[in-house]
Amino acid sequence: MINTIELHPQFITDEKGMKQSVVLSMPVFQELLENLEDLAAIAERKDESLTSHADFLKELKGSGLL
Repeated sequence: MINTIELHPQFITDEKGMKQSVVLSMPVFQELLENLEDLAAIAERKDESLTSHADFLKELKGSGLL
């Protein structure tokens, strides 16, 4: 879980003090985007079949890559 305090967010508020937007540093923003991309890739592949480590090694050895 991400600790939002560690992100050091700054907020843009309206005239009533209600938070409207958040400002993050570029490195923090880029890390969050990378995490979202990783999660999207995981979600897209969730129904793919799995290969055991042993079978994967056999495939690599059989193809001469290992």
